[in-house]
Amino acid sequence: MSRPQLAEARRVRAVELFEDGVSNAEIARAVGVCAESVRRWRRAWEEGGASALRRRAATGRPPKLDDAQVETVRAALARGARAHGFEADLWTLERVGTVVERVTGVVLSRASVWRLLTGRLGWSLQRPERRAVERDESEIARWIAHEWPRIKKGP
Repeated sequence: MSRPQLAEARRVRAVELFEDGVSNAEIARAVGVCAESVRRWRRAWEEGGASALRRRAATGRPPKLDDAQVETVRAALARGARAHGFEADLWTLERVGTVVERVTGVVLSRASVWRLLTGRLGWSLQRPERRAVERDESEIARWIAHEWPRIKKGP
């Protein structure tokens, strides 16, 4: 259950308890919120009924990409960065923005690309591990076992 759904479920449970005549303090303990929230909910319930505590649609500017376009972008990103002509299979905000523009025709700012990736696609920041290409693990182990004890000062 998402956070907004969980919050609404708590308010719905509170409404049931309001109707049963349960005190604010008991409701707060039962649904796991502070008493001030319950007082605020009770005022809204008394003024507007149970519908006053239902979740409302988000206000503000609608997103530039609809759900179908987001799924198109998801499929395009799943093919990897190399499939889109980039030299390394690594996604950056600029690269994702370029792919979004290619597949949907919509230009997004870096901030909007970040919100798309983290909010709507569920991606998180991943950084590649910095390690030399020519790193030789067996040589490192040999050096630690033989050379380091010889040059180390003290116990």
